[in-house]
Amino acid sequence: MQKRQVVIAGAGIAGLTAALSFARHGFAVRLYERSPILEEVGAGLQLSPNATRILDRLGVLDIVSPATVRPDAVVLREATTLAMRAHVPLGTIGERRWHAPYLVAHRADLQSALLARVAGDNFIEIVTGATVANVEPNDDGVVLSIDQGGIVSTTQTPLFVGADGVWSQTRRLVGPNEKSRFVGQLAWRTTVPTDSEAGRGFAGFGSLGAVTTFLHSGFHLVAYPIRAGSAINLAAFTPGTAIAEQWSGETDAGALERAAAGAAPALLEVIRQAGPWTVWPLHTVDASRPWSTPSGIVVIGDAAHAMTPFAAQGAAMAVEDAFTLADAVAAARKPAEALPQWETMRRHRVTKVARRGALNQFAWHAAGPVALARNLFLKLKSPQGLAADLDWLYGWTPPGWSDERL
Repeated sequence: MQKRQVVIAGAGIAGLTAALSFARHGFAVRLYERSPILEEVGAGLQLSPNATRILDRLGVLDIVSPATVRPDAVVLREATTLAMRAHVPLGTIGERRWHAPYLVAHRADLQSALLARVAGDNFIEIVTGATVANVEPNDDGVVLSIDQGGIVSTTQTPLFVGADGVWSQTRRLVGPNEKSRFVGQLAWRTTVPTDSEAGRGFAGFGSLGAVTTFLHSGFHLVAYPIRAGSAINLAAFTPGTAIAEQWSGETDAGALERAAAGAAPALLEVIRQAGPWTVWPLHTVDASRPWSTPSGIVVIGDAAHAMTPFAAQGAAMAVEDAFTLADAVAAARKPAEALPQWETMRRHRVTKVARRGALNQFAWHAAGPVALARNLFLKLKSPQGLAADLDWLYGWTPPGWSDERL
């Protein structure tokens, strides 16, 4: 039984998905979360088919679906004129193409669905208010020192999974003490009720059934419905300077309005009405650094490879990491033996996804001749052609899956 145990640090999307994925293979999972209360910060997130097919396999999709929206398209518009530049079909068309739904949701709703599944799984134990204070490798894996309100205990495990986010403490155990890097961009987030003044204003020029990105050289803004359509998630991205190493803080929206100068008056009015905005510094983690050790320590999700959100794949990569890691470990003779091959496989895909995000950022903030070239490219591409360009991303399935349908 000792060889069928896993300890996980962090009860976010990556950690909870990992717990369910390992329990699916009969592993006894203990999950430590430093917060005394399980809650998720943030606002909306996009769950593309490469993530939802895994969530379905884990029994989470049916729980979260009632609180989500299935958008019918991804739409790109000019922020200055509101003219549409591209349309990528989702909805039923996308589900037929990629064999799984594309959903948009509030992060807390996904968190709640994952917790509901975890609560019903006898293989998983969650310990809150607990911090992994020390880790010592030995011949049988690692010995963890757990600090729970000043009381320290130890536990032995053949596999320790760090799913503790972009400011991971576990990451220092798998290589040099690499810190996350601020990328010079701020994310401004808020949600507004659909029937609010800002919601009605947005409905006047934007679709309440799509994921819409407004393109501008100084900023871009992504909008989509959440909470079963009762609210609209707004996320704007601007250049900025580093702020405190924490997830968020409220700030004056004046900097956002200045970055959006020149945008269509209707869009600017929504930005003014939608506050208060919460600002998030965008940090990334160098994905080329080690993710694992021979003793059985591994990091996943943002702890391993936090990326910018411009491909809307942060949550999806965490879900993919968790599921494929459990599959790889379950198939190995010893847990640690699975880590090098898993890491190589995942690094290739994560790197490709990060490059797609960098391309999106460049294209969405383009100006002058580059913007003209972008618009011409998008004009010449059919909606079906744009969807085909995403087959490698959305159509991905975990290695070894024999069925194409869920």
